Amino acid sequence: MVPARGRLTAVTAVGQAPQPGAPPAPLRRNRDFLLLWSGAGVSFVGARVSAVCYPLIVLWHTDSPLAMSVVSFAALLPLLLVQLPAGALADRWDRRRLMMVCEAGRALVLGSLAVALALGFVSVAHLAAVAFADTSLAVFYKLAERGAVRNVVHPAHLGQALSQNEARSRAAGLIGQPGGVLLQSAARWAPFTFSALASVVSLLTLLVIKREFQGERTARRKLTAEVLDGLRWLLRQRFLRAALVFVALSNILFQVLALTLIVVVKEEHRSPATLAVILGIGGAGGIVGALTGGWWVRRLTQRATLLGGASAWAVLMSAMAFTREPVVLGLLFAATGFVGSIFNVTAAVYQVRVTPDALQGRVAAAMNIVGSGTNTLGSLIGGLLLTAWGGGATLHAVGAAMAALALGCALAPALRTEERTAAAAQPGKDDRP
Repeated sequence: MVPARGRLTAVTAVGQAPQPGAPPAPLRRNRDFLLLWSGAGVSFVGARVSAVCYPLIVLWHTDSPLAMSVVSFAALLPLLLVQLPAGALADRWDRRRLMMVCEAGRALVLGSLAVALALGFVSVAHLAAVAFADTSLAVFYKLAERGAVRNVVHPAHLGQALSQNEARSRAAGLIGQPGGVLLQSAARWAPFTFSALASVVSLLTLLVIKREFQGERTARRKLTAEVLDGLRWLLRQRFLRAALVFVALSNILFQVLALTLIVVVKEEHRSPATLAVILGIGGAGGIVGALTGGWWVRRLTQRATLLGGASAWAVLMSAMAFTREPVVLGLLFAATGFVGSIFNVTAAVYQVRVTPDALQGRVAAAMNIVGSGTNTLGSLIGGLLLTAWGGGATLHAVGAAMAALALGCALAPALRTEERTAAAAQPGKDDRP
């Protein structure tokens, strides 16, 4: 690729340059990756703790599913508003310094909420504002961290590294979600104090990493032009476009499902600890799926993952409507997490491998705004459905909607173009925006 004036050049070498004839050292001996992985893991645990407690505090203190959905909407809104500029800035700025600023900012805003709650103030407006700021900073952090991975590992270790990252995220959910519920049950300020301290720990690990998190960059242009570069590249990938539609719709359903489980526990007059049991069991399934992600990457195409995952999710979500037993709900939730982890690993490896390094942040942001950004819509839909129908009927609706999505996935012709899309996007070809 010949760099054009004012454009970002794609880095063709990923991570460390191997010595001629020498195999790469095992990933477990990569100091910088281990620091990045562990620091981000602590940060993600803190993020999961705070995320699960925003709606819990509102619901238990206001008894209003609609107020709960408003705070959840504020927490998810940055996935729509912040993603695209954050992706461009993560590619433009020094990724490590950006991650450090994000962690310092999260520690401050979460600390402010912990102090307010300790003093006896429960304000929906304050909760919504902190949730918005927390998620905004997390968006920047995650985009920078995703782009950094391929620069701190050997190309041969990329799949293994991303599989471990997915396992880390699932473990963070397993620890953070039930842990957040238990901390909130003990003291409503406790989960946010924990999350603030987690950000401080993550900041300290970033301070001792030596390796650069990005390749060489060329002259900057207007932010809007750089954002459009990532969008144009993504729009040329037919398979990715079609897969993103599936991801967007399924994420809406999962957001509705997450809120519904909270309401079901409340309708059954159970304590928040019951929700911790469900989430704890569910998180274990996600970890197992993530740890086996590398095995599935070598054996499944993305289309096979989409079709199999959608079909399995339709069955599992429908089954949830017929039980109120916490252990059974947890096991069904674990199975959905197992499938979701496999999909996330295969999707992450595919996206990172086919995207030029200089476009990593913007492409990931564009994909996130379509995929994860729809969680915001799911939060609003969930609040309205739960207010009108209650937990049981909403679970039936979610299962039926996922079944329809699986059928659409099977019939979509664009999802049969995976191999051609991957070949056209290989590094070394003209990847200029």
